[in-house]
Amino acid sequence: MTELEYQPVSFKDVLIEMKDIAELMVDLAYSAILFENKEIAREVVSLEESMNQLVYQARIQSILGARRVEEAESMSGMLQVAEAAEKISNSASEIAKIILKDVKFPSRLKQALPEAEEVTFRVKVRDNSSIDGKTLGEQKLQSTTGMRVIAIRRGVSWMYDPDRETRILDGDILIAKGLEVGIRPFYEITGNDPRSGEEEAAGAVVSDLDRAVSLIIEMKDLSELAVGLAYTSLMFNNREVADEVVSLDSRMDDMRYKLDLWILEAAKRISNVEYLRGMLYMSSFAEGISNAASLIVDVILRDIEIPPVFKKIVRESDEIISKVSIDESSSLAGKTLKEASLGTITGMVVLAIESGDRWKYRPGKNTVLNAGDVIIAKGRRDGECRLYTLSKAGHNNGSENLTGCE
Repeated sequence: MTELEYQPVSFKDVLIEMKDIAELMVDLAYSAILFENKEIAREVVSLEESMNQLVYQARIQSILGARRVEEAESMSGMLQVAEAAEKISNSASEIAKIILKDVKFPSRLKQALPEAEEVTFRVKVRDNSSIDGKTLGEQKLQSTTGMRVIAIRRGVSWMYDPDRETRILDGDILIAKGLEVGIRPFYEITGNDPRSGEEEAAGAVVSDLDRAVSLIIEMKDLSELAVGLAYTSLMFNNREVADEVVSLDSRMDDMRYKLDLWILEAAKRISNVEYLRGMLYMSSFAEGISNAASLIVDVILRDIEIPPVFKKIVRESDEIISKVSIDESSSLAGKTLKEASLGTITGMVVLAIESGDRWKYRPGKNTVLNAGDVIIAKGRRDGECRLYTLSKAGHNNGSENLTGCE
């Protein structure tokens, strides 16, 4: 085990890095399952070592930073957020470790993962592509396709969590994550035939596991939604959103019980139950992430003061959360989410919509956007500016303009 050593660094920077690493570990863990890749799984385990160092730094900083009772209470809330990020990373690491132990997953599950709300897929950059030789920042992939590159394989080497300065070359294999509608434009940009985006199905190990597989995909989607809403509730000090996170966590518990029952029933009818173990681990993984989200909102539910620095933590991380109000003359007003194509135009994922005094969480593609609605979305900074521009009509409409987008 790596020896931990204290290094003077700001608590804010530690929490930003913890949030980014935890989210990357989740993305890479699902990628390792989908592509049966032990090298990616080993990177997840390696990232856990980095997380352990950050947790140590966070604990030391919380002790050094509290001089009065009020400061200690505020710091305890921040430390609880840090512990939630650690819990998420631990869940991702556990999945990676079972992959390294050759635990099998049904092929039906690997076929279904691309059906999740945010899909993960890989594609090879062709020599005739428009992205060849450009940096990710120059191409602005997420705000033009809705896809975020989480890993790149070049020859025998891997680059994880590439930044805007990373240059893409022909022959690179990109692993990307985003909304399904972005697959076609992403294939086109990388010089591939969009029709080749669908790979041949390998055939299900056991057909009666379809219900269980669908439930796992639902659990994956809900767990990621819960984390996004948890950060939203703290960022905007919103107890109603925090209550929704608790409700999602309770729903996840019920889904876990139902899933375990279905898997046990399936075990009676197949000879090779080894493939079922991976399903049980997957449900535990999603539930662990949801539990971490509940740990985050517990800060709000117990009325612990949230220091102003928390907003900076969310705003300066890799994936930010935005709050935008739709102007009466906005081009978005009256359109459904599908018609607005926010995923491909901005790269932002809509977590919730506030309409009047009602909230709609996890809105579907047929949800209509109306003037005065408030959109809560997550994504990159350049995508946020596009969303902000679309939401207004030539003037500031009351949106919470946190980035200075004009």
